[in-house]
Amino acid sequence: MFGLPPELLFLLILCLVAACAFEFVNGFHDTANAVATVIYTNALRPWVAVVWSAFWNFIGVFAGGIGVAMGIVYLLPIEALIDQNIYHGIAMIGALLLSAIIWNLGTWYYGLPSSSSHTLIGSILGVGIAFSLLPDNTSGAAVNWDEAIKTGMSLIVSPLLGFTLTVILMFLLKRFVKNKTIFKEPHKRKPPPLWIRLILVLTCTLVSFFHGSNDGQKGVGLVMLILIGIVPFHYALDRKKDPIAIVQSINQVDQVIGKIDTTNLSSTDLRYINSAQGNIAQMQQLFQSSGNLHALPDKSKFLVRKNILLLNKDSEALLKSPDVSLSMADRELITSNVKGLRSYTDYAPTWVIFMIALSLGIGTMIGWKRIVKTIGEKIGKEHLTYAQGASAELMAAGVIGFSTFVFKLPVSTTHILSSGIAGSMVANRGVKNLNPSTVRNIALAWVLTLPVSMFLAGTFFLLFRWML
Repeated sequence: MFGLPPELLFLLILCLVAACAFEFVNGFHDTANAVATVIYTNALRPWVAVVWSAFWNFIGVFAGGIGVAMGIVYLLPIEALIDQNIYHGIAMIGALLLSAIIWNLGTWYYGLPSSSSHTLIGSILGVGIAFSLLPDNTSGAAVNWDEAIKTGMSLIVSPLLGFTLTVILMFLLKRFVKNKTIFKEPHKRKPPPLWIRLILVLTCTLVSFFHGSNDGQKGVGLVMLILIGIVPFHYALDRKKDPIAIVQSINQVDQVIGKIDTTNLSSTDLRYINSAQGNIAQMQQLFQSSGNLHALPDKSKFLVRKNILLLNKDSEALLKSPDVSLSMADRELITSNVKGLRSYTDYAPTWVIFMIALSLGIGTMIGWKRIVKTIGEKIGKEHLTYAQGASAELMAAGVIGFSTFVFKLPVSTTHILSSGIAGSMVANRGVKNLNPSTVRNIALAWVLTLPVSMFLAGTFFLLFRWML
């Protein structure tokens, strides 16, 4: 399989199992975000709620696309990190997986709604930073800081949005809803009125679906990191794509870049043009002897992947430059053809998506009680009401949905919903309605997640590199 010796094949399978374990842990760690409100308002029985949530998490993974997954993949400039020693790729993958799982299990054990997103991203950054410290690093920066900053901003802004929007929605409900039943504490054994129950089930469904669409993609991105890091020649390019179209796109981009008047361009723009033409020339040379994608040798496929990603970076810079004179038609031609080229690099096999969806779905049905108790009982000083539960989940679903399908950025379902629950408590009776000890513990977990996961992953990576 993949032409790997038995020991490397074993390590590949071990890494894939660990990725499934991470997504499984993510499932039972984060499922409380969706089911806490329906359970604590008696809208659904616990076992019905977790099975229902698992189903919609599974569907969400398939519906979410791969935009967020590729954001995870490109946090590390993996083309620069991979060298001739395949064990170094295994050390990288093993370190970030182990650190992410350890922190997720630890926070789950203590019932803290910590973020799986922060954990995974922190682990990836920790590996990249540790790699940059190695004396044999000749590729420069080992973290894509532009992507990291964009991802970091989404993780910071999204909980603030969840808190603020929930407060606003609670005030609107109080102002315009005359039926005060939704603002009362649920009966301990009786389900809510049918219309309230339907709303709560709907919000649970939306959070489950959008959680799968966002968090599931993180698992997909993680598996693609494993495959590209350990068997890059097999997964460098999407083999199901048209083998001829890639050559046509390369030639069209070459023609447009050749039209650019370089007379008055800055040295920076000239460097981008030279780089773009160099990458194009290298790909044209590779395809000249092979004819199409399928005929390329495996090692050449990975080189083409690297050329495409560099060409994408160069073309984006050129199109942003005010000194580059191109017609609108030529600009659109570059954009569409580079996008077509990126479709060969930005993909995930169906079996990867199914594997992650299944892991997340099964994990959702297990181990949910610890976090549910924290969200339902401990964030505020009062029992969760129907209005609070519906408001927090509706806002969480909206923020996660926009982040996934519009901005294609990873966010933390845990942070958004916990912030929403806190916002609903504040809207009811002010800040004094929050439980200070729980809020302090959650905030501490939030603050520590990124640095601790970075430290763990970096330490494990250096240790594994030394061992391997």
